[in-house]
Amino acid sequence: MDEKKNFFENLSSKSAFKVGLLSGLAIMFVIGFFIMLGFVLKGGDFAFAKNNNNDDNAAAANNNNAAAPTVIELKDVNKDDWMRGDKKADLSIVEFSDIDCPYCVKFHETMKKLSEEYKGKINWVYRHFPLTSLHPNAFKKAEATECVGSLGGNDKFWPFLDKLVEDKTITMDKLGEVAATFGVSATKFQECYNGGTMTSKVQDQADQAVKAGGRGTPYSVIVFEDQKIPINGALPYEQVKAQIDALLK
Repeated sequence: MDEKKNFFENLSSKSAFKVGLLSGLAIMFVIGFFIMLGFVLKGGDFAFAKNNNNDDNAAAANNNNAAAPTVIELKDVNKDDWMRGDKKADLSIVEFSDIDCPYCVKFHETMKKLSEEYKGKINWVYRHFPLTSLHPNAFKKAEATECVGSLGGNDKFWPFLDKLVEDKTITMDKLGEVAATFGVSATKFQECYNGGTMTSKVQDQADQAVKAGGRGTPYSVIVFEDQKIPINGALPYEQVKAQIDALLK
């Protein structure tokens, strides 16, 4: 004990400051590591950024392991949303997603399966939450899906989205070619895509995700009657199904 005491007493004020600073940083690193580990084990993509209109990253912590807000601020489903399923269904699942997020790929398959199983009972609303700090092409891919949707409607949006989510061999320079295979004009697609026509819509949805409590992807909200129930991360099919069954019973 005396040796430790003499050690600190012999340190200059500058050295003592450095020791204290390094100790503090070490503690913060350990805490941060376990927070991130918990999120990854839960199934979701984690980022320390949100997008702005220039595809840059502004400082904001997006951690899906964080507690959801007491009141979820969620924009109502409207005519501008892309929906899979019956518009009149009693239950909606609004998903905020990143096309290049590996956890979103898994959850996309879960949602496709649930949409088929609960046909007429639920609908799936897709909104964008690209995390460019992790996936630099995700924002532009989101814009591409919006361009296809604007040209071909709901029936073109979903197949094109499925393709981009499931086929990671598609390069950015091939987006126009792929879009054309779904029956939209390649020329009009490029005008929309190159002109940044859908940038503000994608950014607005990313901002909505943060306001609704999203801190990573995928982040979804079950909307049933007056309830808004968050789904943090890529929950397995069985867990989401159990939540749906409990609400629709």
